[in-house]
Amino acid sequence: METVTQFAPEEAADPIALFRAWLDEATETEPNDPVAMALATATPDGHPSVRMVLMKRLDERGFSFYTNVESQKGRELLENPRAALCFHWKSRRRQVRVEGVVEELSPQDADEYFHSRSHKSQIGARASQQSRPLASRAELEQAAQTCAEQYPDEVPRPDYWRGFVIVPARIEFWQDGAYRLHDRIVFERSNDSWTKTRLYP
Repeated sequence: METVTQFAPEEAADPIALFRAWLDEATETEPNDPVAMALATATPDGHPSVRMVLMKRLDERGFSFYTNVESQKGRELLENPRAALCFHWKSRRRQVRVEGVVEELSPQDADEYFHSRSHKSQIGARASQQSRPLASRAELEQAAQTCAEQYPDEVPRPDYWRGFVIVPARIEFWQDGAYRLHDRIVFERSNDSWTKTRLYP
């Protein structure tokens, strides 16, 4: 794997390798959740929304995460399979922006990850009707209790709990610079290779 310990755009040919290096460095200094990312989606007619989620895997396909497809973001991902991400590592004064198409992960992949979570997290995922109106906190806690009694051991993954991967077409790296002279470099995919361009800050 290509090793990059600083911004060094002239040395970076593979944006995924550069991202991994930045993530490794952020893992050492971020106080909480270096894999947290802002996920932006939009309705088919272009109404955007954004929220924080956790990246669960980075591989040759792209950036993967899991969600309830009956939630707002889930519906938007299915109806308009394009999305953008932003990682912000304040401790490193860096951010990475990702844009690309969205593909659904296989049911087997979703099963594997779902059952890697704690039993209580599985119960929470099954009990929550994500993004729908909730009368009270007590109602949610009762739903979780009922679900826990129904599934004391194995919790079946609900069909609505699925995984997605954002296949990157564009990845931009931003490094804070003195007097607003920031470093910005963008990688854009062209077939199976990447082109690299430096941008004005």
